[in-house]
Amino acid sequence: MIEDVKEGAEGEERGIIGFRGFKGFKRVKGCAGISFSSPLLNPLNPLTLLNPLYYSRMNLALVADWLTVFGGAEHAIDQFLHIWPQAPLFTTVARRGNVGPLDRADIRTTSLQRLYRIVRRHQVLLKRMPKAIEEIDLTGFDTVLSSSHAVAKGVIVPSNAVHICYCHTPMRYAWEMEDQYLQDFRIPPFMRRYVKRALKDLRRWDLSTAKRVDVFIANSTETQERIARIYGRESEVIAPPVEEKFFERPLPASRGDYYLATGRLVPYKRFDLLIALANERKLPLKIVGRGQEEKKLRSLAGPTVELLGYVEDEALPGLYANAKALLFPQHEDAGIVPLEAQASGTPVIAFGQGGALDTVVDGKTGVFFQEQTSVALSTAIDRLASLHIDAEHIRDHARTFAAPKFRERIAGTVERAREKFLVGR
Repeated sequence: MIEDVKEGAEGEERGIIGFRGFKGFKRVKGCAGISFSSPLLNPLNPLTLLNPLYYSRMNLALVADWLTVFGGAEHAIDQFLHIWPQAPLFTTVARRGNVGPLDRADIRTTSLQRLYRIVRRHQVLLKRMPKAIEEIDLTGFDTVLSSSHAVAKGVIVPSNAVHICYCHTPMRYAWEMEDQYLQDFRIPPFMRRYVKRALKDLRRWDLSTAKRVDVFIANSTETQERIARIYGRESEVIAPPVEEKFFERPLPASRGDYYLATGRLVPYKRFDLLIALANERKLPLKIVGRGQEEKKLRSLAGPTVELLGYVEDEALPGLYANAKALLFPQHEDAGIVPLEAQASGTPVIAFGQGGALDTVVDGKTGVFFQEQTSVALSTAIDRLASLHIDAEHIRDHARTFAAPKFRERIAGTVERAREKFLVGR
């Protein structure tokens, strides 16, 4: 069944305007959920949060930008599914078999999936994604939780539903990182004018769709500030979750002699800075990850640098736990990597901007450096070496960000949003 949605008073109120002048949208049919039939399933009952049946029967849908790899945003979605395991997961496109535990989820894609099977790169479909996300039909759901760093927050929810958005960041490459986007995705010069025009249209759409969200959750204070500055909206901060497996490994009696870095091998992560310093000081350095910069970084790497490529999840806790320190030279909105290292009892040497400021305690669980230069990073390494930092203390700090805590905070925020927005609707 296809339902046409037109603009009107309600559409304006919820920010329903077309992308690049698109005046109407078609929605992909969803499914109805189950209404509350017991006092312990009533959102007004204070015992509801203690009742697991409430979460399994809540009329809730999850929405994601796209599902092509299992990265930081997908870790958060996995935790959402721990709370609401029966919730369908709507997204623009998905690469099944490549998204870890999310492969077991009820993933529902849009019509854009057919084109994605041909091009195999979601980045080139970005211009089409606003229309695709608006095609999703959430009829029958009274609660929508989106995980958004791009288009998911723009989903159109029923007028009697509440929309909570876990925002990883407002679309940085549309608002603040346009040149970085063109560089990271190697947009050829002859296409850049077209891409910049598309990003301008995307900014307009992104700003308008902030009205469709009832409650914003930010993954860091930096993201919270950006939500306020760009969208003019308040938000609650809930840092990303650390999986239990990083706490389970016993802390080693002694550490290895290597420094560790992990993440996608793209320019803004600044792995080139780490390699330059490792070459200069003959520091053992292990880098985990794949990406478009891999060939370049391998050409820069000296004899003390190992690029390990893809590493199985089961091997990561051991790599963290035995490292002398994690090196985190990039500016990230949040970043789960420093938390995983600290959960493993490993100190962090981080660039002193972004989400790291929320999760690393300078002088206690790691140290900061203030410039992305070899000199500043080298000084921070020497400073860490002069400190006595207890691994158990580092792990205890990370426990405040553990996955069960994350789930508790998310569930509480969703419940409060339901009480505020669904009562009387």
